[in-house]
Amino acid sequence: MTSWRTGSGPHMTGRLTAPLVCAATILVGWTQARADDWPEFRGKGRLGVWHETGLLEEFPAEGLKVRWRTPIKAGFAGPAVADGRVFITDFEATHGMRGTERALALDEATGRILWTREWEADYAGIQWETGPGATPTVDGNRVYTLGRTGVLSAFDIETGELLWRKDYAEDYGVDRLQWGFDWGFASAPLVDGPRLICFVGGPENARVVAFDKMTGEEVWRALDSEADLGVAQPIIIEAGGARQLIVWNPEEVVSLDPTNGEFYWRQPYTVGGAMTVATPVQVGSQLFFTTFYDGPLMLNLDQDRPGATVAWKGSSNSEIQTDGLHAVLATPIIEGGTIYGICSYGQLRGLNAETGERLWETQEATGERRRWVSGFLVRNGDRVFINNDRGDLIIARLSPSGYEEISRTHLITPTSRPGNRRELRYVSWVHPAYANKNVYVRNDEEMIAASLDQADYQ
Repeated sequence: MTSWRTGSGPHMTGRLTAPLVCAATILVGWTQARADDWPEFRGKGRLGVWHETGLLEEFPAEGLKVRWRTPIKAGFAGPAVADGRVFITDFEATHGMRGTERALALDEATGRILWTREWEADYAGIQWETGPGATPTVDGNRVYTLGRTGVLSAFDIETGELLWRKDYAEDYGVDRLQWGFDWGFASAPLVDGPRLICFVGGPENARVVAFDKMTGEEVWRALDSEADLGVAQPIIIEAGGARQLIVWNPEEVVSLDPTNGEFYWRQPYTVGGAMTVATPVQVGSQLFFTTFYDGPLMLNLDQDRPGATVAWKGSSNSEIQTDGLHAVLATPIIEGGTIYGICSYGQLRGLNAETGERLWETQEATGERRRWVSGFLVRNGDRVFINNDRGDLIIARLSPSGYEEISRTHLITPTSRPGNRRELRYVSWVHPAYANKNVYVRNDEEMIAASLDQADYQ
């Protein structure tokens, strides 16, 4: 970006001329327009919060205005939006389970494909073979993508030039087939200062690896890999006077120093089926986890040093007889002492965050009581956007007293096979991006951008 300065130079008058005032105004406007990009999974900081205002309060009866539609291939990876571009990955099978994965950059305003890069991928043995599952991560002039088979790539966002690449199988000896129930890789890489932190799963203490984000050189590695890697997302929290990298494995939760990988603390937490899907949520001194079979775990974080103790834990390991919140895809929201999340069979529930006691539940948001029925929750002010797996977008308010639906519209056609019987046969299991007053979402056939800007409907 071009920059300028004012001061005591020989040709400076101490005030901006009219053309520079105009240019400054344009620059400020541009900066504000870009201020609420969605550069990684669940938005900046992986918090699932959208800060923009001037949005629709209710959806029009005729539905949202679709700014553009761009054909793409299949995948579960959501989009990232940054610097006027939309980044997405996909997969097309060509010979049985073998095929091609791609990374694409689209123009944010028009959906025009700016560049495409592809590589071969063998999906043999992967349970959910639709396509990549890790949302791209954008940082500065680079975008980092992770394919379903463990191909980590760094691309220049403008040209698509491959800057560096790691193959978890070739470079770290990862054997995806050793676990017998393989989800493939779905943990989006996390940028932390000069580091790119990844869940790799290799032997010789390479479950977690931090790379130099500019060169791809290994900076540190931590934790052994004697069990399934799972599909958790790396996050960084602050507690006990330290920044902590939270590593959720199917057998435990571990806290590391993100700068060097040194160990802080661990808490046993067995997760059936390696379903470490919903992202952990921190609120103050609490850190919350939830999973399909084994339910919720609430930790109290020590405030004087890095450490954690169990505050409460669910007592059920049944996907049907659930005593708290057994989430599948939906990362819950914690607000005002209440947990809001979607349980194992699509029940949107409110729980007391201090005790885990259920306050209420409703099937209204998801519409169907079946296994793995889900959706994605994103906060915007005092309301929540919910993308359910029927392809609907909902505006709702959640409170300790219950669920209040404000408006609903159909957003995208579900195309992914759910692995069980469903009313609509197919599902939409991709976390959308919310950026610059639009919602961006994909299925296995297209990527769309729809306006949520109030001004577009006046």
